[in-house]
This record gives sequence, C-alpha cells and structure tokens, in this order.
Amino acid sequence: MDHSGHGTHDMPMDLPPFSLGQGLALSPDAFFLTGCLLALGLYGWGVVRLRRRGDAWPVGRTVFFVTGVLSVALVMCTKLNDYGMVMFSVHMVQHMVISMLSPILLLLGAPVTLALRALPVASRRGAKGPRELLLALLHSRYMRIVTHPVFTIPLFIASLYALYFTPLFDFLMGSKPGHIAMMVHFLAVGLVFFWPIMGVDPGPHRPGYVMRMLELFAGMPFHAFFGIALMMATEPMVGTYANPPASLGIDALTDQNAAGGIAWAFSEIPSVLVLIALVYQWYRSEQRQAVRTDRAADRNGDKELEAYNAYLASLQTRGR
Repeated sequence: MDHSGHGTHDMPMDLPPFSLGQGLALSPDAFFLTGCLLALGLYGWGVVRLRRRGDAWPVGRTVFFVTGVLSVALVMCTKLNDYGMVMFSVHMVQHMVISMLSPILLLLGAPVTLALRALPVASRRGAKGPRELLLALLHSRYMRIVTHPVFTIPLFIASLYALYFTPLFDFLMGSKPGHIAMMVHFLAVGLVFFWPIMGVDPGPHRPGYVMRMLELFAGMPFHAFFGIALMMATEPMVGTYANPPASLGIDALTDQNAAGGIAWAFSEIPSVLVLIALVYQWYRSEQRQAVRTDRAADRNGDKELEAYNAYLASLQTRGR
C-alpha cells in the first residue's frame, strides 16, 4: 500500500476493520503493540510487588491505566490504523484518542507514583538505583521546563496548526517511521499537557486547582478553532488525503469536514472528563484537610476552647 497520498492506495475492504496487524517488520501496529505489552507488564509488576509486601494499590487506578493502554492499542495496533492512512476522519479519531483520551486515562492510573513505591531503593547510601534516578529526573530542570504551561500550551497548539497546515504532515505520512514518530509525538504532547493538570502523580509543576482549570481551558479554544477550520474549508487542505482510494467511495472534502467535526468534538469531551476529575480531587483534598485539622485539634486538646473557657472564668472572677 502506497502512503504517499497521490491516489495509488488500494485498501483491502474485505479485511475486518479491527483485526490485529500481523507484520513483524517496523510498522506502527508492531511498534505500538510492543510498547503496550511492555507498559502493561511493568505496571503489573509494580502492583504485584506492592501486594506481596502488604501494600495496597487502588483497583481504580489499575483499571484507568489498563484502559488507557488498550485505547492506544485499539487505534494503533488494529486495522483501524490502515484506514487512518487513507481516510482523514479515521486518522483524526486516532489523533484525538492518542493525544487527549489515552493520556488522561494513563495519568489517572498514576504510573509514576506506582514506580516510586515499587522500585527498589539503592542498596547502599549515596548510590543511585532506579528509584533515585527517577526522583532525580522528576526534580530536574528538564522536567520543570517541559511540564510548565509556558511550554505545554504552545506545544499543544503547535502540534495541530504547524503539523497539519504545513508540508510536514505529508512528509511524515510518507514513511512508516515518520508515522510512528508522529503518533509518539501526539501521545507525548498529551501526557506533558495533562500531567500538571491532572495532579495525580508528583511533578515539578503543581499549581492550585483554579490554575489547573485555567491551563485546561487555555488550549481548548485553539483546538476547537482547528476543527472549525477543517469543517468550513472549501477544498482539501492536507495532500495525503486529497485523493482517497476509489474503493472507499468517499469524497475528500466530505471526509475532511468529518475530521474537523471529530476534532471539534474532542475539544469538549476530554475537557469535561478532566474537569470532573479536578472537581473530585479538589473535594477530596478539602476533605483530607478537614480531617487533618480535626486531628490537630484533638492532639492540642482543644486549646482554643480551653483558652476561651479560661477567659470566661476570669470575667466571672472580676465580676465577683
């Protein structure tokens, strides 16, 4: 199958659209399938390690992470990826899922927290084991830069406009390594954008809840405008999808308009999911703070109440 986008595609329409890819060479499905299996294996190792030493790990976090990995596998490790090479609308589903839905689910699984709890500590003092190296990375200047909103928000926006509206997209889609690099980029951008906002895992940039909401909504309008631009275009804007295979029976402009509608919709749905998660985290944080305040009052023996009672007693003594 030719991926150059010049009308020479031959999509085998008799294949089931969601059957697993079977190529062993360098291909997006094989690459991402290996990565998904590795991610699930490492996460499962961490959970088992905690359980064996008697530590609990929330089942919900495991469900979120596994669902996130499966969402990546669904769009990249099945024949859906083949259709994404010749249909702009299917490609946009891949892009939106892997850059906005998958990162949210993966981050809700708290993989960094799990790694910090499961990785062994260095055997001797002053040495650097896997856990110490991870901590050093989390506190590095590099991580402070790539997780700061001054970096993440422009990167999130540029990943749309600078990619699709320049020849860069056609260049990357012209080869399998380019396609893999583009999809890895989408996933990485989603992770660094939502990581400080979700606030589940520790990181160098951890703003308050109001600031997190502002960061979330700062990039979403640009995402919506991108979708609207595709929906309102009067001619194909991306060369790769300008001449879809005749066997598909689709019009390039109609397919592009559908891709724009998908991009516009995904600017709303993940925002609502993240907003719900933020409100829930905020509520839990306030509850924990109230519990800590009550415990502090118990440890202090309600000194404020005792002082007030003493003050009343002194007033009564003066009256006498």
